[in-house]
Amino acid sequence: MAPLEPITLDGGVLEGGGQLLRVAVALSAILSKPIAINNIRKNRTQPGLRHQHAEGLRLAAETCSARLVGCEIGSSSIEFYPTVRPQTSKSYVADPRTAGSIALLLQVSLPCLLFPSASSDTPSELVLRGGTNATHAPQIDYIQHVFLPFIHRHLGLQPILDIVKRGYYPKGGGEVHISIPPIRGALPAVTLTERGSVKAVRGRSYVAGLPKSLAESMRTAAAKALVESGLDGGVIHIDAVREKPSDAFGSGSGIVLWAECEDGCVLAGSALGRKGVDASGVGRDAATELIANLAHGGCVDEYMQDQMIIFLALARGRSTVKTGPLILHTKTAIWVAEQLTDAKFRVEASGDIAVIECDGIGYSPSELPLP
Repeated sequence: MAPLEPITLDGGVLEGGGQLLRVAVALSAILSKPIAINNIRKNRTQPGLRHQHAEGLRLAAETCSARLVGCEIGSSSIEFYPTVRPQTSKSYVADPRTAGSIALLLQVSLPCLLFPSASSDTPSELVLRGGTNATHAPQIDYIQHVFLPFIHRHLGLQPILDIVKRGYYPKGGGEVHISIPPIRGALPAVTLTERGSVKAVRGRSYVAGLPKSLAESMRTAAAKALVESGLDGGVIHIDAVREKPSDAFGSGSGIVLWAECEDGCVLAGSALGRKGVDASGVGRDAATELIANLAHGGCVDEYMQDQMIIFLALARGRSTVKTGPLILHTKTAIWVAEQLTDAKFRVEASGDIAVIECDGIGYSPSELPLP
């Protein structure tokens, strides 16, 4: 690969957190474009790299044998120089040795391993350790029941996720295995503008190392709030679970709800147990988030809104997705995608509704010269 000057990005732009870093590094790895990022996580109370971000960087670097500069805890600048396309059909392990979010480790690594580096159709295997249900990140149940079905239904991707052990703040200790079959050709464009009515609301209210009654209280409060919002109680099915000690490390609690709609859309709401908030309050918080996502009339919730951007940018053709109000994470992901690709985004907003259009680049490694 001929040496290239890195594309320099300001990590303090817009959301100014770890999401900018993850999207940029994933695109850098996929497209073999070196990048330099300054002011990393500038808008956070503890700026710079934390353990989870550094481990995600190392994982992405391993996939493409990147030269990585500045990957230390607290660092506010990094340089990332891929030397080969991401190597698929291999096994990778990432462990920040904290309760850092496994979902966010997956966010940076999954896109890197979609496109085959050789003729093999053998899946790539990821072993990710840390927190399965962490703050400021999608819970692993969201990944399992919302994100993965979305990319399967609309993009034809078929990763398989196995939750080996759950891990909670502050100890972490969770472990998730993901098998990622490679795809041939470019990702398809996504058209998602009609949601349909809610046909079912499902959920998982869980505790580990705590009484099951707390999970039952979260479930009862969430169901009550959903019914009060106008949903039919007959379509609500929430499991209350106390994790077996062998299935979880440490103690924690929370609830994840997801609404399945007639046209295939799935939207969610979630909350984690925390000090000073009783179990009923946690259940109501999750229900309130789901109710808000259903009220705006969009086809995706706020987590999916920003996570889909990298896929739309890489897809072939024009994608059109109706969402709720555009969140800062989504604006940031769009900004990064437009800095590193030729994808063109347009957003039309009216009240609580936005429509995101993207003319993707139709990325396919088989159509590019080898580096």
